[in-house]
Amino acid sequence: MKRVALKHQYGDLFSSVSELLFESDPIGINFETNTDEYEPEVRAILPRLTSARSVTDVHDIVYEEFVRLFDEAIAGPKDAYVSISARIWELWSNFQAGE
Repeated sequence: MKRVALKHQYGDLFSSVSELLFESDPIGINFETNTDEYEPEVRAILPRLTSARSVTDVHDIVYEEFVRLFDEAIAGPKDAYVSISARIWELWSNFQAGE
């Protein structure tokens, strides 16, 4: 899905997940001025969240997308995405609840 369409569909969730990834910086690409650097990952992750039923599912999705978009060596260990995935699950749950 195109960036604009996803931003429209997901609204604040898109921005929140992008900010979370930028702040967490799991692959070390935050250079403080490139705040949109993780938007491709957000565009890959958000549509897949519709199939997530738990934080474990989100963890799998997030890690799979980082490995797919970079590779396993750059993505690093799956455990590095535990707290990120928990926060995305929380944001997703709130989005689904209309909060």
